[in-house]
Amino acid sequence: MSIGRASLTVPWKPTKQQLLAAEGKTVRDVIAPRLRVLFCGINPGLYTAAVGHHFARPGNRFWPALFAAGFTDRIVSPFDERELLHSGYGITNVVMRTTATADQLSREELREGGKQLVAKVRRYRPRVLAILGLGAYRTAWEKPKAVIGRQEEPIGDTIVWVLPNPSGLNAHYQASDLARLFGELRVVVESFSRANIG
Repeated sequence: MSIGRASLTVPWKPTKQQLLAAEGKTVRDVIAPRLRVLFCGINPGLYTAAVGHHFARPGNRFWPALFAAGFTDRIVSPFDERELLHSGYGITNVVMRTTATADQLSREELREGGKQLVAKVRRYRPRVLAILGLGAYRTAWEKPKAVIGRQEEPIGDTIVWVLPNPSGLNAHYQASDLARLFGELRVVVESFSRANIG
């Protein structure tokens, strides 16, 4: 993969009109075969879809959590998201369709998205699928008692791990909580690398 810095997009802010026009759009996955971790959001928000980069809304804590947990050596800009591929990380979503808020997704849409995600995981075979949203995971996989952390059922050889939704709207988890929980996953991923099985 040759992803030169010169090809990276300059950050920009969408207008109100661009935000309104983003509903229903999709955002291209950051993905490659056999990633160490495929991070999976619930679905793109309007800001993310308007600019075309994952977790782009100011106030979303995904990128700071990656840095605080040691996945990256700096806070990566959403506009530089493809840099993650160099380290073996990628990004996708349970549901590809953009909405203003994730609660606009139906149970059926989440379940169908879960099925499509399973097919994607079987195709790309990441070591870990990290789903960012406990409620979305419970609904999409019909696991009402699931908790944060490693799940019992893998997808083929892929470990399924659930992390909190890093949206700034998720008041249940502070930045320090996200850093700790993302860090727990990073320690496990590093142990795979040391054992030469990741």
